[in-house]
Amino acid sequence: MNQHMSTNLRDYITSSELEDWKPLIEDGINTHGIFVKVLRYDNAIKRAVTFLLKFEAGASYPYHNHPAGEEAFVMDGEVYFNEQKLRKGDYLYTPPTFKHSVKTDTGCVILFIVPQEVEIL
Repeated sequence: MNQHMSTNLRDYITSSELEDWKPLIEDGINTHGIFVKVLRYDNAIKRAVTFLLKFEAGASYPYHNHPAGEEAFVMDGEVYFNEQKLRKGDYLYTPPTFKHSVKTDTGCVILFIVPQEVEIL
């Protein structure tokens, strides 16, 4: 067990409603219309592993691979993962090395858990 781990539960709470949406910026990728709120940042691997993404109507994220899989929960709106339409309340688990793109016509908010950085294809 990590001796430096806080025992104060407040240290592990993210009040997402108090956070501002920030534009998602990734080198070489068109992320126009996509915004992020980080819920959990892993210092050991230096990246966010749990986050919310808000897609404006018409926004998309290119075809990519998930080396360690992912989990996605649609909190609002409708979205396509490849050609499969997901709606508010839908949950998606993709196994390791699963590949897909993401796009929305209407706009959406999705909770993501992504254990390892994605690879754009």
